[in-house]
Amino acid sequence: MVPQQKYIWLLFSGFLLLCPAFIFAQKEADAVVGVWYNGSKESKIEIYKCDSRYCGKIIWLKEPLAENGKPKIDKNNPDEKLRTRLILGMNLMRGFTYDEDNVWVDGEIYDPKSGKTYSCKMTLTDKNNLDVRGFVGISIIGRTDFWTRAE
Repeated sequence: MVPQQKYIWLLFSGFLLLCPAFIFAQKEADAVVGVWYNGSKESKIEIYKCDSRYCGKIIWLKEPLAENGKPKIDKNNPDEKLRTRLILGMNLMRGFTYDEDNVWVDGEIYDPKSGKTYSCKMTLTDKNNLDVRGFVGISIIGRTDFWTRAE
């Protein structure tokens, strides 16, 4: 074999060896995709892929209407311009990347009840249970909500 052919053959062989690993890693990363109940089962959040990251939006509310009979709005948002947006359909999670071992990091989660945005990481403990940890600064200073996969 000519040296150039050996080089091409080595590259091709390496590609064939790495392809299954890449596909498996992608499948693991997408394991979080789906519809989840939050811990109190007051809402369902759909986690989906947005570009190369993962995001989430509210797709169902147990109580979609406020006391005034109108749809719930983001009344606690610190940005006055956003206080009239609807809770239902709101994107409240963004920027998550798959780290490894069923952990997604570097995301943010918005809490419409408080109007605050927190750093966040998610850990898939099994295929139907997701620990969602919101925190300020470091993960130790925060709170975990335990989500379950919706049927």
